[in-house]
Amino acid sequence: MNFVSIDFETANEKRYSPCAIGIVVANEKGIIDEFYSLINPLMPFNSNNIYVHGITERDVENAPTFAEIWPTLKKYLDDNLVIAHNASFDMSVLRSTLDHFGLLYPEMDYLCTVKISQKTWPQLENHKLNTLAAHHGIIFEHHHALEDARVAAKVFMKAMKEYQTNRVDKLLEKCNMKMGRIYEHGYYPPKVNRAKQSSKIYFK
Repeated sequence: MNFVSIDFETANEKRYSPCAIGIVVANEKGIIDEFYSLINPLMPFNSNNIYVHGITERDVENAPTFAEIWPTLKKYLDDNLVIAHNASFDMSVLRSTLDHFGLLYPEMDYLCTVKISQKTWPQLENHKLNTLAAHHGIIFEHHHALEDARVAAKVFMKAMKEYQTNRVDKLLEKCNMKMGRIYEHGYYPPKVNRAKQSSKIYFK
């Protein structure tokens, strides 16, 4: 079972300002493929964002724009299970940037490793990526898009191992969760099943 882990870094507070993306393709046994690129967001950088990830306007001067790199990214995402740590952020970056450039959404299922981790290791103080990495003995450079995508993939693999399965449906059953989905005309987020909780669908 293959899955794709993604992580964005943004230039400023706008969700359509990605300045870097990391993609990791993996399965329950390990990492199969990786992709990383800086992205020219065509807008100014915020000093707070630079402080977090260290990427500056000069770094992305010759980088491709999101629209230029999208055909490559789409091949990784289309018809795949995609995971991200705090997926609400990364998926909103993806949707907002596609909207900004007038590009069609991919067709993909997605999951959030924060929600999975909360179910799998409830004893942890929090479920930030660096906390989970420390818990599992993973050393990485936080807020580098490829490194963060790698750790999210490894956390997902750890959760699969914890539940002794290589099937996503079994993992979801153990976590009492449902997948989110992005599709051509909209999206709906992953959710933890609760009694009398309604399912909301959001449209473009």
